Order: sequence, then structure tokens, then C-alpha cells
Amino acid sequence: MALKIDLDLCTGCGACVAVCPFCALTQRAEDGKVEVNEACTACGACVEVCPVGALAIEVAERQVSAEEQAAYRGLWVFAEQRAGRIQEVAFELLGEGRRLADKLGVELSAVLLGHQIQAGASALFEHGADKVYVVDHPALAAYTAEPYSEAMSALIKKYKPEIVLAGATSIGRGFIARVAIQVSAGLTADCTELDVDVEKRLLLQTRPAFGGNIMACIICPDHRPQMATVRPKVFKQPTPVAGRTGELIVEPLTLKDPVVKVLEVVNAMENEVNVAGAEFIVTGGRGLGSPENFKLLAELAEALGGAAIGASRAAVDAGWISSFHQVGQTGKTVRPKIYIACGVSGQIQHLVGMNSSDTIIAINKDPDAPIFGVADIGIVGDLFQVILELIKALKR
Repeated sequence: MALKIDLDLCTGCGACVAVCPFCALTQRAEDGKVEVNEACTACGACVEVCPVGALAIEVAERQVSAEEQAAYRGLWVFAEQRAGRIQEVAFELLGEGRRLADKLGVELSAVLLGHQIQAGASALFEHGADKVYVVDHPALAAYTAEPYSEAMSALIKKYKPEIVLAGATSIGRGFIARVAIQVSAGLTADCTELDVDVEKRLLLQTRPAFGGNIMACIICPDHRPQMATVRPKVFKQPTPVAGRTGELIVEPLTLKDPVVKVLEVVNAMENEVNVAGAEFIVTGGRGLGSPENFKLLAELAEALGGAAIGASRAAVDAGWISSFHQVGQTGKTVRPKIYIACGVSGQIQHLVGMNSSDTIIAINKDPDAPIFGVADIGIVGDLFQVILELIKALKR
């Protein structure tokens, strides 16, 4: 997308300049007519205020020919890191990426962006990467979308991968859409399943649609690369192979100084249980009846040796517990060893976030509750009585 200016219509009133949040518009000294610079993000704020219709957002649709598509080969995984530590979602994507890359007969590569982070490449090789592309630059030291998207786009344009995967995290979601626009590709967000059509070399991207009521399989036949974000904990991490290595490519890039400066990083989760990384989770839903009853879940979690407390969207929306605990399509995707759902009906939005758990135990008084459709063990009964008996048994 790009901003298009019709200079014949422009009157030089300056209304658009005043509202541009990125200082991307300037007026010519000779006649006051507007010009656009590289800071433009095509947000459209100026289009809305132009009194004469001289501005418009132009969407460039460019299909990649069959000959051009043949030049795109390989599967890339964005290796998200925070403070130099590779995030688990990167290893999860490498595990699934290995499977897809082997089916397509291509190399699996990881892209590591940051500053003084080259040492992290060894873990990526051990988890399955054949190549690791590293961009080490001071502008990438703290995450901001602008330099990250600039670096990733430059790599894609140079090396032409046919598939690019990233985690559907705050960082992955924050910049990968910019990359898709900059390389004229599509993007499927929040995928829960991936596969490939080997004959047509298409990435089959499955994600919830229509509020989670159906699962849609999305393909991108006319553009390259094919890009998708995947929720953490959807795929299992591969077993690392100690000492495994591959080809390290350190790519020197000249990046612009980011417009947004990170002054301080505050960890809002430091006093919260990390539901997404927990091995045991006890989740409460609307069936708990009140916020006070989460104390009973806390007792059960303690009896289990310190399990995390989860919650359905209904419980969070009711204000019974903070959103940090929410499991589901609009919350965290989890993959614990044991997941105990207490008073959770099991709507599809919730199931998407937890149905990959190793063992699911459901407690609900409604024998027809959808949660029983995915449960390994189902207990029909009064959840308060069942939980109290569970606590007694665990303490014994």
C-alpha cells in the first residue's frame, strides 16, 4: 500500500500535514502542495481530512509468476529472542518447520535479529535449523517494529524463502504484518495447524474463523513468500541434538534509527504465574459462580505442587480474575501435562487454546458440556464436592 497524491487537486491547505502522526507529509515552498516521504505508513489519517479528495491509499496487487515462484525456496522461522534468550516458540516452530521442510525437500532456516546475540545460533542448530541468518545491529537491541521489519524484509528480498513462520506473540504480531506489506505477500495470523501441498508447493494454514466457530484452511497461491504466525504451545518442541551445527550467515545491514525509542522495559508478568509455560494447570470457568471460589482452585493448584491457575474468557470478562490467566483463542495457548477444567463449558474459543494438553480432566455438572468431547477423563458432578475430594486425596 502507498499514499497517492493528485497534485492537480491539491490546494496546499495543509490539513493533511497537521494530522500525519509520522511527519511523513511536507509542503513545497513554492506552492504549498504536499509531498510524501519514506516515513509514510499508509495509515490513511490524511485521506480522511483532505477537503478536496487529493489523497488516496493505493493498493498494489502484484502476482508472482510461475517463473518467479521457482526462485523462492526454503522455509524460514523467525527466532524470537528477548534479552538474548531464544523464546520457546522459536523451537516449537523449528520442530514443525523441520517436518514441512522435509516434505518439500528444502532447507530449514532460522532468522535471529538483535544485538550481540550471535551465540544464540547454536541452540537453533541443535533444534533443527540447517542455516541461521543473523542480523546484529544496535537498532535491534530492544524490540521496536520499525527496524525489525526493515531487517526481515531485506533478508526476504535477498534470499527469497518460499515460507516464513513466526510466533503469534506480541513481537511476532507486532512487526510481521509490516514485513508482509513490504514484500508484497499475504499473512495468515494465529494458525493452529500447518501442512503443505507438495505438488503445488502451497502452505496449508489452518486457523479459527468467525469467532472460532469454524476452522478455515487458507492458501496463498499467487504471492511469495507464504507467511503465517502460529500460536505458542501449538506444536511440540523437538528434542535438541547436542553439538549439531549448520551454516551461519551473518548479514551486515545498514538500518535506520527507529522513530520509537525504548526507554525502559517493564516486566508486567513478573508477579504473575506463567500460564503458557506451566506443566499443570487448573482452570476455572463460569461454573465457579463467583471470584471467591477461585480460592478453592488455588488450594487444588497448591495440592498439585504449584500448578498454574487458568481461566475461561467468561470468568475474565466477569472480572473474577486477571486476563493474564485467560486460556483460549483470545488468551494464552497452553500445552501442559495435565489440564483440569472446572466449570468450563468448553466453547470452541476455549478449546483452541488447550486441546493439545497431554491429559485433559473436565469437571462439570452438565453431561452434555462440549468440554467432555476433548477430555481424557470426564467427571459429571458438583465441582465443589469433586475439587474438595481431589484436594483430600492429593494431601493424603
